[in-house]
Parts: sequence; structure tokens; C-alpha cells
Amino acid sequence: MKKPITNKVLWIFAVGQFGWSLLAGLISNWLVFYYTGDGILAGHITQGSVFLGMTIIGLITAFGRIFDAVTDPMIAGMSDRSKNPKGRRIPFMRIAAIPFALITALIFILPSFTSVVVNDVILFVGLVLFYLFMTTYCTPYNALIPELGNTQKNRVNVSTFISLTYIAGLSISYLVPNVAGIFSFAGKTGSIRAAIGAMSLVAAICMLVPAFVIKEHEYIDVKPSETDSMQSLFKTFKNGQFRRFVYSDVIYFFAVTLFQTGLAFYVTKLMKVSDSNTFMLSVIMTVSSLLLYLPVNKLAQKMGKKLLVIFGFFFYTGVFVLTSFCGEGIIWGYIIAALAGIPMAILGILPQAIVADISEADAVETGEKREGMFFAARTFAFKLGQAISLLVFTSVTTAGTENSYRLTAIIAAVCCTIGAFLLMLYNEKSVMEKISHKDTDN
Repeated sequence: MKKPITNKVLWIFAVGQFGWSLLAGLISNWLVFYYTGDGILAGHITQGSVFLGMTIIGLITAFGRIFDAVTDPMIAGMSDRSKNPKGRRIPFMRIAAIPFALITALIFILPSFTSVVVNDVILFVGLVLFYLFMTTYCTPYNALIPELGNTQKNRVNVSTFISLTYIAGLSISYLVPNVAGIFSFAGKTGSIRAAIGAMSLVAAICMLVPAFVIKEHEYIDVKPSETDSMQSLFKTFKNGQFRRFVYSDVIYFFAVTLFQTGLAFYVTKLMKVSDSNTFMLSVIMTVSSLLLYLPVNKLAQKMGKKLLVIFGFFFYTGVFVLTSFCGEGIIWGYIIAALAGIPMAILGILPQAIVADISEADAVETGEKREGMFFAARTFAFKLGQAISLLVFTSVTTAGTENSYRLTAIIAAVCCTIGAFLLMLYNEKSVMEKISHKDTDN
């Protein structure tokens, strides 16, 4: 008999999400900001357009995302097939946590040579390693979501808990300018690097918590898959409902990556206030989102996830349009942040649960449990969207004008609208009927 999966176990699991989302936030929120334009590290790497209007930072980050997407199914396949007595997922998380955090800090520290070419190469290698370790930790971690979410209630609860810690980690990542004040004795550049180093250390500790506290084999019936990575990936994308969901997911992550990358620029270039205000805006988004967590959780169980996610898409569209028209003054930021918390709550909780539903329904239909590959296939797809988004953002904003930043928000709005219509193709009723048949049989 396996131990029952309680909310305490799910909360311990969610601590790991805080850690890796903090590291991801440091890269997504501050890499482009500090390494381009007026950023304090901009002088260390090549600036301006280098190929077809694309910048070196855009090319490097895009390649990193593509590399990340390619390695996702490889790690997922290894995890799904693992016969380690300690579990299929936890051993990967233990190995990756510390190097994942370390390389995050080094990305902002190592590129400090006088030669920009050398720094370009260091940044390129650093980001490739960042995404490799991120995949090694996050892909097995995400595969645990449907395994720990062994009932519909646990599935929604674990998605809610990790969404909460994801938002918390992302919000704390915006504190870099504020935390840097503690290390002001190290100078402007040194204080920023020290702040990122300290936050990376906290992230490492959090990622190690579920890796060592949760005994995977005590809760989960481990049944390794016998299918190799590429065949498993092909089978996953052969699932029609999964493809329909992924179409919208790719578009959504393209749009939200534009917004997240641009937030610090919207604050400084459009609202004309200090970048330290980004943390306050993230707090407002977080609080606004938290107020809706319980309603979203309850509504999802009563009316389904699909309609709520579509609503979230359309609401984000409105937020992005408002951002494109914002003027000077932090009041614009307060309004945008408060409104953004609404779709953030919906899209933070439910897409993960939808993937868990689809993977569970597929297991009922095929008799093969490939949770790791379903989450890896999802990240494989949306990371391609993120890679394109980073290229688009850095290319569109090369001139550094106000209108160029406004244009990124407009592009995000258009894409979110498209994503909403694409999600309408997903047949949630069919997926849930397959799961209910399994539950009835048991």
C-alpha cells in the first residue's frame, strides 16, 4: 500500500516550484534589461543588430530556448524509463538543483572580460548550460504533477499550490534592484551581481527541499515506460486533444514572454519611473491573483477548465492593449498589475491541470504512463514560442524608442486573442469522460 498523498506533501512539492521559478525569473526579467540598451552590463557584450535585424542577446537567448526545447523530450524519456529504486523523477532533481542555481548566478558574473567577443561566448555557453540544468530539474519535476495529482481534487490542488509558489518566485525575482541596496558597498554592478547570487542560493535550497523530503517510491507506483524518447514524443503529439491544447499554449507563451521581458522597460521607458518599482507591481499582481485562487479552484471543478482559460486569454488581451497605451506615472503600472493578476490566476493554475488530465486520459486509452513526456512535449512546444518571442522583442526594440516597446504589447495582445480561439478546438468533455471511466472501473 502506498502512502496517501496529502496537501502537506503537495505543499512540500510546491516549494521546489518557488526555487526554479525564481531562477527562471532572474533570467527572463533581467537578462535582456541588464545586457542591452542602458543596462549596467550592456558594455560587456555586442550591441545592435548583427544579423537580419536580430541582436546578439536575442540570438543567444533564442538558441538557448531551442536547445532547451530539444533536450526536454530527451530528459523526459530518460525519466520515464528510469528504474532507479529511489524513483523516476527525484534523482534527476537532486543532481540538477545546485548546478542550475550556480550557473544562473554566473551568467551575470562571468561576462566581465575586456573583449566583448569573449563575453558573447561566455554568455552563450552559460545560457546553454542554464537551460540544460533547468530541463534536467523541471521536466522530471513537472512529471510528478499528474503522479502526485492522483485524483481530480489533488490534480487541481497541486496545480493551485505550484501556481502560488510560481508566482511568488517570479515576484521575488523582481526584487533584484531592491536587494542590491544591501550590497551597495560593492558598487552598482557588484551589488546587482551579489543580489542575484544571494537569490540563486535561496532558490537552490528550495529546489532541494522536495528532492530530499519526498520519498517518491512511498507515494507513487513506479512503472517505467519501455518506449524510447523519440517514439514516445511522436506518440504524445499523435494525441489529438493534446495537439489542440498545445496550439493555444504556444501562442500564449509567445505573448506572455513578450510582456514579461518588457515589464521593466514599460516601467522605465513608458511610465518614466525607476526599475525598482517592478517589484511593487509584481506584489500587486500576486495579491490580485491570490484573491482569485480559491474561486478559480472551485469554478474549475464545477464548470471545467477550458472556459476559464479562454476567458483568461481574452482578459490578458485587454491588459496588453492597456499597456500599449500607458503613459507616464506609476499609477498606470498599478492599474495594469491589478488587472493582470486576474488572468494570471487562471492561466497559472489550469493549463498544468489540463495537461495532467490529457496525460491521464491517454494512459487510460493506451495503457502506458508517459506523464514526463506529455509535460516535456508541452514545454518543447511552448519554449519554441518563447524563443521566437525573445527574438521578436529584441529585434523590435533595437531602436529603444517608446513606440517600439508599445508595439511589443500590441503584438502580445493579438497573439493572446488568437490563442483563445485555438483553445476552442480542445474537447475537454471527451478527455474527462475517459478519466471518469477509469475512476468508475477502480
